[in-house]
Amino acid sequence: MGQRALVCLSGGVDSSVAAWLLKQRGYEVSAITFWFWSFPNAPDYAGKTKCCALDTAAQAARELGIAHQEIDASQEFHEKVLVDYVARYRRGETPNPCGRCNRHLRFGYALAYARQHGFDLVVTGHHVRKVGNPDGTWGLARGADANKDQTYFLYGLHQDDLNHLAFPVGELTKSEVYDIAREANLSAAQLPESQDLCFAVDGETSFLFPQEAFLPGPILTRDGTKLGTHNGLPRYTIGQRRGLGIAADRPLFVVDINPECNALIVGPEEALECSSLTAYEASYLSGDPPQDGSLVDAKIRYRSPATPARFKLLADDRFELTFVDPLRAITPGQLAVLYDGDRLLGGGTIERTDGAVS
Repeated sequence: MGQRALVCLSGGVDSSVAAWLLKQRGYEVSAITFWFWSFPNAPDYAGKTKCCALDTAAQAARELGIAHQEIDASQEFHEKVLVDYVARYRRGETPNPCGRCNRHLRFGYALAYARQHGFDLVVTGHHVRKVGNPDGTWGLARGADANKDQTYFLYGLHQDDLNHLAFPVGELTKSEVYDIAREANLSAAQLPESQDLCFAVDGETSFLFPQEAFLPGPILTRDGTKLGTHNGLPRYTIGQRRGLGIAADRPLFVVDINPECNALIVGPEEALECSSLTAYEASYLSGDPPQDGSLVDAKIRYRSPATPARFKLLADDRFELTFVDPLRAITPGQLAVLYDGDRLLGGGTIERTDGAVS
């Protein structure tokens, strides 16, 4: 009997093609799909296209001819991801729930299931490349399709995880993935890509928050002048310009969020520039941080380019980055992810910035 591979099957094109490729390579393939949306007060997700939809995943498994198991992890998703998501917004942050879900829930549960049921490998449809290091350990590198690379969300993986993981579509461009899906007559080739958060309904997540989270409050300049009224702090993020409903003699942007005073702070664009940040909840793929004082490449949000920064190790799973050139709109709650060229090193959650450099 060949090696057994467990595919995390969402029903989308990437995970479906990942499963198909493993079958072509002679693996005995089975699939699991996590269901996350039976949490308290969840809206009706029936018929909605989520990143993990039971109906599309079941159809993909039938087309692939593989066993398929559905696992309800709604309570864990609510406790580990959604509660944190709401709490961070209420602290004036802009959280990244996908990174947290991958780190604290999705991979850990899939790997545990694989161990319990005798699988040799856990397979996902992430666009990342697993690469060997000279010392026999594993690393991750950006996917072959730069526009679809997902290393940013996987900084929390560890060596023991990587020993049991495979990412077969990471070597392919997205168009090549679709070509394979069409050639294999997989229905996933016809599905649109999911762009919103998996738990959003029509892009909206306000149903997760208590009503008082959206109490109106003042929009203030940095010197305390009131310019208007906001519609609830969770609706705003650092760097936002549109939708403020204020008039000024020059463009103004959200430069800070003050939950203690329920105030939105605005300022000119140059006030968004920062030269450093600190991050906490740090994790490193090798198990060890980069050398203290070394130069790394860092991304402060998924779609931002990686830019050079000096790394400084701090106590309590924290680090500091000082950027060679100031960056715009460094946002607490987002992820600071570290690279050496195409190689992922690790990352953490942005804690605070040093303020404006202007």
